[in-house]
Amino acid sequence: MSGPRQQDARLSELERRIGHAFADRELLREAMTHASSLEGSKKRRSYDRLEFLGDRVLGLVVAERLLEMHAGESEGDLAPRYNALVNRHACARAARAADLGDAVILSPSEEASGGRGKEAILADVCEALIAALYLDSGMETARAFVHRFWGDAFETGETAPRDAKTALQEWAAAKKRGLSYVVIEQTGPEHAPRFVVEARVDGFAATRGEGGSKRDAQRAAAVAFLKAQGVHG
Repeated sequence: MSGPRQQDARLSELERRIGHAFADRELLREAMTHASSLEGSKKRRSYDRLEFLGDRVLGLVVAERLLEMHAGESEGDLAPRYNALVNRHACARAARAADLGDAVILSPSEEASGGRGKEAILADVCEALIAALYLDSGMETARAFVHRFWGDAFETGETAPRDAKTALQEWAAAKKRGLSYVVIEQTGPEHAPRFVVEARVDGFAATRGEGGSKRDAQRAAAVAFLKAQGVHG
């Protein structure tokens, strides 16, 4: 883990990249703090709470933008566009565009394991930063960040594919077969868990997926199942 001066310098660089100087610098620090770096500290908090809020702020900004761009579309048409813009992959992509990984505060072991480039961490800090911007300066600032760093993703969402879980649900329903996801294994520390999940459809061989959250592992299992059946999601 880098020292306080280097951390402050990285946070200042981040403020320059995103075009916002925080009135409450501790909000930014919290948004960039991974749980691994706390080492039992009771005075500091990780980005978990801000991530919770940021997910909701992001959802509102994306829904608002999609309604403006696709005024004539139904909820059924808008839903896959929305899902393609708020999932973990989209958040991590935006985090890379803003180079958030450079400013994340990590433990030495997490940094040594490549934490600055991990998709799960990048996605989480991106949502936490959106919340921090919202709390520090309001919705307009949070909205500006999303519009800037999601960039042309709003445009390319014209042909956004369905989420694999949605595609598998529709495939199973068409065949009138039950679908379930079962956690087979959970490993790793609390701040960086790994899940192995099986996608099970009645009458078909189950497939497994792995991810840093149950949702990601389920999605990976769904992708594997669709691939095994020759179905394109």
